[in-house]
Amino acid sequence: MTNLVDDLGQEMLYLPGTASLVQDIDKRVMVVLRDGRTLIGYLRSLDQFGNLLLTQTIERIHVRDKYGDIDRGVFLIRGENIVLCGETDFRNPKFRNLIRVTQEEILNIQAEELKEKQEKQKLLKKAFQEKGVPYYSIDEGDDAF
Repeated sequence: MTNLVDDLGQEMLYLPGTASLVQDIDKRVMVVLRDGRTLIGYLRSLDQFGNLLLTQTIERIHVRDKYGDIDRGVFLIRGENIVLCGETDFRNPKFRNLIRVTQEEILNIQAEELKEKQEKQKLLKKAFQEKGVPYYSIDEGDDAF
């Protein structure tokens, strides 16, 4: 194992793979899933497969410059569905530009955006078909995994 030095000059032990998450137990983490959802909660447990157990979990939905949170409680995440996992720091100035809205508002805004996206995809598919070129949307069908 290799020893690294953190920002304070203290030596850190590097743990490869899932073991590196042990240092984040009982810390607030943000997890991005394969389906695009973002979960924020306290990491309570993990296993050798990368499965995570989060408590006090919220699902954060971002749409343009707005965001909303939906309470999810205890959340068990299968390791193969995790794209990104890390400790969060919401004191970062980048978060100050976002506008917090209610759960109902963000769900309505998300539904409107999805509808706009689907209409755009239909027009794009029609244009491709008129040119005789097959068009496959990323959102169509099951993912490759």
